[in-house]
Amino acid sequence: MIVVTGAAGFIASCLVSKLNSSGYDNLILVDDFSRENKSRNLDGKKFIEKIERSVFLDWFKENVINVEFVYHIGARTDTTEFDKSIFDELNLNYSKRVWTICVENQIPLVYASSAATYGLGELGYDDNHNIISELKPLNPYGESKNGFDKWVLEQKRTPPKWHGLKFFNVYGPNEYHKGRMASVILHAFNQINETGGVKLFKSHHKDYKDGEQLRDFVYVKDIVNVCTFLMSDKPNSGIYNLGTGEARTFLVLAKACFEALNKTENISFIDTPEDIRDKYQYFTEANMNKLRSVGYEKPFYSLEDGIADYMKYLQGGQIY
Repeated sequence: MIVVTGAAGFIASCLVSKLNSSGYDNLILVDDFSRENKSRNLDGKKFIEKIERSVFLDWFKENVINVEFVYHIGARTDTTEFDKSIFDELNLNYSKRVWTICVENQIPLVYASSAATYGLGELGYDDNHNIISELKPLNPYGESKNGFDKWVLEQKRTPPKWHGLKFFNVYGPNEYHKGRMASVILHAFNQINETGGVKLFKSHHKDYKDGEQLRDFVYVKDIVNVCTFLMSDKPNSGIYNLGTGEARTFLVLAKACFEALNKTENISFIDTPEDIRDKYQYFTEANMNKLRSVGYEKPFYSLEDGIADYMKYLQGGQIY
C-alpha cells in the first residue's frame, strides 16, 4: 500500500490522480476529511481507504507491515498564520512521528518542504544541505518546514530512501479551496471573469518596479511527475528543490492569463497588505542542478504553457 497524507488537498490530490493514471490504486488517503470544501478533489479517485489525520499514526503502527511507501504531503500551509503552536503540532511534531515510523520499519518516504524556508534568499536558493541550518524563514510556516529539514539532517537513522521536496510557487487544478493562499493565477482567473481586470501587488522594494517581482512558478503536474519519479527510480536520498529553475515576473504571469482566456489586458496595482509586506519574497528561483544530476530529465512546463493548460480546467470547472 502507498500512503498519501494531505490527500484531499491541492498537491496531494493531484498526486493521487497521477498515481492512479500510473496504475496504482492501492492507496491509503490521509487528511482531515471534515473539511468538505475540498472533498470534490477526490471525486473519481481510486483508493483502498480514507483515514482521518487524527488517528492515522495509530493506524500506521498497526498496519505498517502492509505499507510500501509514504508520501507525506499534508501540512498547515497558511503563511499568514502566526500561531507557532499550530505549526509545531501539524508540521513539525507530526512529521517527526511519520519519519520515525518509516525509519523503524524501513519504509521509503517523500515529504513536502517549501521554498519558504529560504526567506529573503540571503544565502541563495541552492538545495545544499550545508546551508539549511543557516536559513532564515520569514514566517512560522517557513520556520516549521525548515525546522523539520534541520531535524531530518541530524538523524543518524533514516528510511531506506527519503526525499524532502522544497516546493516553490505551485499552481494548478484542485487549489480552488485554498482561499487567500491560492495561486495568483487562480486569483487572476477569478478577477478577469468578475471584473475584466487583474490587480497585482505594488512593489515596496526600491529594486523592483510594480509587477516585476520575480517568483519560480511551477505547475502541479510537474510536481507530481517528480514525486512518482522518486518512488520508481529511487535516486540518492536528500532535500531537493522543486521549481522550474526560471524566475518569471507577476506581470508576465498576468499577461499570460489574459492571453490564455483571449481577453484584453487590463492590469492595475494595489498596495501589498501590511500583514505580509515585511515578509514578502521579491525573488525566488530554484537551483535545479541536484534533481537533474540524479536523472530527472523530463522538461518542466513553461509558465505560459502551464497557465494555458490550467485555464482549461478552470473554464470547465474540472479537477485533475
